[in-house]
Amino acid sequence: MRFKLIDAASFLPAVAAATLPLTAYAVDYMSPQQAQQALFPQADHFEVREIKLDAAQMQAFASRYGVPARSASWKVLEASQAGKRLGWVVIDNVVGKFELITYAVGVATDGSIKQVEILSYRESHGGEIRLPAWRQQFAGKTAQSPIKVGADIANISGATLSCTHVTEGIKRIAGLIETARSSGQIGAGV
Repeated sequence: MRFKLIDAASFLPAVAAATLPLTAYAVDYMSPQQAQQALFPQADHFEVREIKLDAAQMQAFASRYGVPARSASWKVLEASQAGKRLGWVVIDNVVGKFELITYAVGVATDGSIKQVEILSYRESHGGEIRLPAWRQQFAGKTAQSPIKVGADIANISGATLSCTHVTEGIKRIAGLIETARSSGQIGAGV
């Protein structure tokens, strides 16, 4: 029996191509600029504000809000109209099951969630989190609300990880804004 030697360099690309999925699932629904306009349509100005959490705030964050702060430095957009503060826009990414989900959260000046928008969804399943009925569950929630799948946020079958991770991200943002408001880093009132 004779065997033919195969050049590994020519063989590996064929194996890789045969095992890669042929369909891409990434969908961009809106840009950050479109999201900020959707979250605060009446705003005539958006200004970048930086929130910095010190070591004590970082350490207390998880026990206070039930999710880790993840970062000590955050950039938020402050929305205003004719010089009056309307609230803040925070754009964030979380991993769904395997891929990143980019979303934006509008937070009113009282710290309540105004609205959530999905900017990019890259998973093959679970895109239903983009549906208005699911996103609307967050409206009016604050850092003191459970904001937890199975408690006050419904799960979507087949999208459990996406639902859970986006929900945790929104809880994190609610806690971040509350922490920044209470420490005077961003305005607490109008």
